[in-house]
Amino acid sequence: MVHDTVALLGYGRFGRALGQLLADAGVPHRAHDEQVAVPPEYRADSLKDLVRDAAFVVVAVPVAGMPAALRDLRPYLSPSQIVLDVGSVKVRPAAAFREVLGGAIPWCGTHPLFGPLSLALAERPLRVVVCPAPEHPAAALGVRALYERIGCEVIEQTPEGHDRVMAHTHALTFFIAKGMIDAGAGMEVPFAPPSFQAISRTIETVRSDAGHLFAAIARDNPFATAARKELVQALAAVDRALDAQALEGEASPRDAATFAIPDLGQRSPELRQAREHIDAIDHEILRLLAQRMQLSARAAKAKAALGAPVLDAAREAELMAARRAWADAAKLDADGVVDVFRAIVTMSRRGQS
Repeated sequence: MVHDTVALLGYGRFGRALGQLLADAGVPHRAHDEQVAVPPEYRADSLKDLVRDAAFVVVAVPVAGMPAALRDLRPYLSPSQIVLDVGSVKVRPAAAFREVLGGAIPWCGTHPLFGPLSLALAERPLRVVVCPAPEHPAAALGVRALYERIGCEVIEQTPEGHDRVMAHTHALTFFIAKGMIDAGAGMEVPFAPPSFQAISRTIETVRSDAGHLFAAIARDNPFATAARKELVQALAAVDRALDAQALEGEASPRDAATFAIPDLGQRSPELRQAREHIDAIDHEILRLLAQRMQLSARAAKAKAALGAPVLDAAREAELMAARRAWADAAKLDADGVVDVFRAIVTMSRRGQS
């Protein structure tokens, strides 16, 4: 019989962090790692013991080691289980899944967009990319439910789409940070400008993710090489233009486009961050609206039991007066706030009728 236990093959920094998330959410788990000590309460002494009765088997090993890990696991897996990975690239893990497990054992690729550092800092939201396997659509639904159970937002993507995006974001970030570290950048400077401070934080984040991850995302993402070459070519063009300007004493019209930095507009980090916070607040507003609708439904039942009408004009007038006073106290547009609450009351009334 398969329970809701999660089996973790690999108990490195991310395996331990994922195990803590599972424990916090009340999801039972056990782990096996021949290189890292696993606490006795979670330790499985063999692959057979690890996989036994597990609903999910998480392969938390480096991408290069996935084919061998899957071959080792295969004799102990059953079609009632779901196997997933947590690698930073997805095309090659999907190929390994397809080769070793095929259509016999349900599988799904995933990439948690968080790590031990972000978990230690309690950063939210936690997001994870899920790459469904066409052969196993139900597996993706099960994996989504598992991640949502431990508090993650799920984004669906194809393995190729994921890796293309990561090549121009994740891989390039590590590439730039590695270059700056090797060039002597990243040290603490009390008079550094804010622009460098932001880059410095990125460098420190990359440091915390360890060197093996840099090598993995540069080597194992099939689109990383092209993205890296494009960046190097662009930087080389800027470098040549700066050298030419130094010789000529001023920038030529030809170099103007090279030196131009377009207005970020909608891509501004500040704008993006503000919009993300607005989205989070709107999500909370919707949650509260759903809660309010549930209470309205309870009120409707109580009215029906009393034989009272749905519309209570005196109550609504009292409610609007109170909301107007609250808006004034908060220095908000009282008329606008009242309009919002009139719309909410109308929605509630429709739900009660």
